[in-house]
Amino acid sequence: MLDEARRRSGRGTDVVVAFVECHGRRDTEEKLAGLEVLPRLVREYRGASFTEMDLDAVLARRPEVALVDELPHTNVPGGRNAKRWEDIQELLDAGIDVLTTVNVQHLESLNDVVEKITGVPQRETVPDEVVRRADQIELVDVAPEGLRRRMAHGSIYAPEKVDAALSHYFRVGNLSALRELALFWLAGRVDEGLQNYRAEHGIAAVWETRERVVVALTGGPEGETLIRRAARIAARAAGGDLLAVHVARSDGLADANPAALAAQRRLVESLGGSYHSVVGDAVPRALIDFARAENATQLVLGTSRRGTLVRSLTGRGIGETVVALSGDIDVHMVTHEQSGRGRRLPVPGRLHSQSRRIAGPLAGLVTPFLLTVLLSQMRGDINLTSDILIFLVAVVGVSLLGGVLSALLASLIASLLLNYYFIPPIHRFTINDPNNFLALVVFAAVAIVVAVVVDRAARLARRAARATAEAETLSALAGSVLGGESAVEALLARLRETFGMESVELRDADGSGAEPGSGSESGSGSGPRSVAAGEGEAVEEVQVGDDAVLVLRGRPLPAADRRVLAAFAAHVAAALDRARLAEVAAEVEPVKAADRMRTALLAAVSHDLRTPLAVALASVSSLRSQDVQFSAEDQQELLASAEDSLGKLNRLVDNLLDMSRLQAGVLPMDLQPTALEDVLSAAMDSLADGRPPNLRVQGLEEVPAVLADGPLLERVVANLVANALRHSGDAPVLVTASALAGQVEFRVIDHGPGLPEDDRERVFLPFQRLGDTDNENGVGLGLALSRGLAEAMGGTLVPEDTPGGGLTIVLSLPAPEPVTSVSAASAFPQLTAPDGEAHP
Repeated sequence: MLDEARRRSGRGTDVVVAFVECHGRRDTEEKLAGLEVLPRLVREYRGASFTEMDLDAVLARRPEVALVDELPHTNVPGGRNAKRWEDIQELLDAGIDVLTTVNVQHLESLNDVVEKITGVPQRETVPDEVVRRADQIELVDVAPEGLRRRMAHGSIYAPEKVDAALSHYFRVGNLSALRELALFWLAGRVDEGLQNYRAEHGIAAVWETRERVVVALTGGPEGETLIRRAARIAARAAGGDLLAVHVARSDGLADANPAALAAQRRLVESLGGSYHSVVGDAVPRALIDFARAENATQLVLGTSRRGTLVRSLTGRGIGETVVALSGDIDVHMVTHEQSGRGRRLPVPGRLHSQSRRIAGPLAGLVTPFLLTVLLSQMRGDINLTSDILIFLVAVVGVSLLGGVLSALLASLIASLLLNYYFIPPIHRFTINDPNNFLALVVFAAVAIVVAVVVDRAARLARRAARATAEAETLSALAGSVLGGESAVEALLARLRETFGMESVELRDADGSGAEPGSGSESGSGSGPRSVAAGEGEAVEEVQVGDDAVLVLRGRPLPAADRRVLAAFAAHVAAALDRARLAEVAAEVEPVKAADRMRTALLAAVSHDLRTPLAVALASVSSLRSQDVQFSAEDQQELLASAEDSLGKLNRLVDNLLDMSRLQAGVLPMDLQPTALEDVLSAAMDSLADGRPPNLRVQGLEEVPAVLADGPLLERVVANLVANALRHSGDAPVLVTASALAGQVEFRVIDHGPGLPEDDRERVFLPFQRLGDTDNENGVGLGLALSRGLAEAMGGTLVPEDTPGGGLTIVLSLPAPEPVTSVSAASAFPQLTAPDGEAHP
C-alpha cells in the first residue's frame, strides 16, 4: 500500500496518510517518509487512550487518495461508525479514492474455515461484498517459507516473540492453507470480471480457464445421483465449480415435482454448488445456451427415462441432441436407477423387448386394415401403383418394428386386401390383368426381402454389441489386474456388476466361506453349473482352482454369458494365488527384518559398544593394579571415566533392548495423562551434564497434558534434546509446545547445520548416523527409537526446517480429550477492543 502511495505521489497525485499502523517495524516506518500524515484522533475508553482515524479531518482535507490501513478494524466507541470500512464508505461517497489493506482471515465468508485451520477465532471481520466493490484488488502473495524467514530475521515481530509465533499461528500448514484461501477467493472475483468482459464483448466460445461443471435436473428421482456424480467431477479439479440448472417451460405449466427440485437444490448448495432455473421450450438448446453463458467445461445429464418403444417412435432424445449441439463442452451421460446393478451384457436371443414383440404382430395385423380404410376414401385420386407403394412402406415399417414374422403377416394381409379392394375386379379375389398379378408378387417379395434384411441386420448388430461388450468387459478386467487391482473383493464386485447379480460369494469347495487370499490353488476348473435355488432365484456355481467355488445368486445366466464368467473365474483363481504368495512374503518379511536387525546389532556391538566397555575395563583394571600408586585425584578421574563409560553402555543397551521390543511389538505401554513440563525436567536430569545453559523453554505450562507413557516419553524427550544440543554447538536450543485440534505439538528447535531434504527420513533409520564415525555419538539409535516410541504411543515425529537455518523436530501426541487451540497470545501485540476482549 505504501509503495503504491509513493508511486502515485511521484506522479503528482495528492496522497495523504489517513491511518497507517506500522507496529514498530522500522522498514514500514521508513516508507512513510515523504508522505503527508494526518494527525490521529485520540479517544478514551474504559480508562485507556486509543488513537483512531480522524474521519472529519480527512473529509475536510479532501485529498485525491487517502491511505487507510486495517479495513476490518472495530472503532473505539464514540464515533459515528462502528467499523472502519464504514468510515471508508463515507470517504468514497465524498469522492476520495482509498487505498486499504485486509488479511484473508478477516473476510466474513471465510471466518469459520480460518478458525478450523488455525484454531484462532477472528472477531474482527469485514463483509465480502465490501471488498468485492473495490475497483482493484492486488494479492500480496508470499510463500510460507519466505514469510517464516522474514519473521526469523526480525522483520515482523520482536526477537523474543519470533519462536512462539513460528510454533503457533505461523506454522507452514496454517500459512499454506491461508494462502490457498486467498488465491481461490481472488480467483472468484477475477472470474466475475471475466464473465462481465465476455458478456460485454459478446464472446460465446468457452474459455477453459477453470473447470465448471453444469448438471441438468428434471426433478426426477435420478437427480441426487446426477448431483453427486457432478460434484465428484468438479472436486477432481482444484477450484472446480458446480452449477445445477433446471429448464422450466415457458408456458408456466409445471413439468417437474417442486418438492423434489427443492430437495435437490438443498443438496447442490450443501455440496458447495449453486442452483439455477432457466425458461425454455427447447430443452437441449436451453441447456447449451446456459452452459456457454456460464463458461462451463462439462455438462452432466441423466440417461433417458423413456422406454425403447417410445424412443424408437419419437427419435433422438434430449441427451443425443445435447451431445450434437455441445461443441467444445464435454457431455457426461450418467446412468441411474439400474446403475447400482451394473450394466448387463447383451443377450443374443433377445432381439426385441417384450413391448416390441407384442406391438410388432399387432401392427402387422392392424396397419393393412387402417390403410385400406384410408385409401378407400381416396379411390379415384390415386392409382393402383401408388396404393401398392403405400402398402409396401407400411410393411417395411412393420418389419422394422416387429421383425420377419410381423412383416410376413403384414404382407399377407396387405396382399389380400389389395386384391379384394383395389385390383379389378374389386370386391373379388381374382386378378384379371397379368401386370396386376406381377405387381402383387413383386410387392410380396419386396416386403419379405426387406423384412429378412432388417431382421438379419438386427441380429448382426446384436451380435456385434455382444462381442463389443464382452471385449470391453475382458479388457477392463485385464487392465484392472495389470494395474494392480488384485484384491479378490474387487474382482467379485466387478463380477457382480457385470452380470447384474444379487450377490457373488467365494466359498471353499466343502461349502464353507473362503476368505480372500486363503491360498487356494489356481487352475482351469470345471465350467460353471446351475444349482437349484428358491422360487424366483437362480444360483450359478463355477469352480475356481481345486478348492474354491464361486456362487452367484440372482437372474439366470444365458449360455452366452458363461464364457465371460469362466474368464472371471480364471482371474479370481490367479488373484487367490497372488494373495497366497503375498501372505507368504508377508510372513517372511519380519524374518528378514529381524535378520537385518541382528546383523546391524552385531555390527554395533563389535564397534560402538567396544569402546565404552574397553574404557570402563581399563579404568577398573588400573585401579586394581598394585604396580602403580594413583593419587586421590587420579582415582577419582578413573572412577568418573568408568562411570561415564558404563552409563553410556547402559543407555546403549537400553536403546537396543527397546528397539528390539519395538520390532517385536512387545514393548509394554501405560498411557496416562502426562505433563510435558514434568517430562522435560526429568529428561534434563537424565542427561550427563544436567540442564545446559543454552536450553530455553517456553509455553510448556500453557498446554494440556498428553496421553503418553511417562518413562518412555522421558526417553524420547531426552534423545531429542540431546541430539539438538549436540548439533547446535553454543547456539541456543528452544523447547516449546502448542495445542490444536486434540493434539499437542512438542517442538525442539535448534540453529545448527540442519539436514538436507534427502536425509530427512534416513536420520530415523536404526544404526544411521549420516556419516558420523566417532564413538561418542552412540550407535545411531536415538532418533530411530524416539520415532518408534512416539508412534507406539499414537503420535508422530517429523523434522522441519528452522527459519534462518537449523532443524526443528516436532513431536505430536494426542491429548486425553479434545482441547481448544492454545495460541501464544504473548507473542502478539495486545489491543483491548471496544467489546472488552483482547485481540491478537
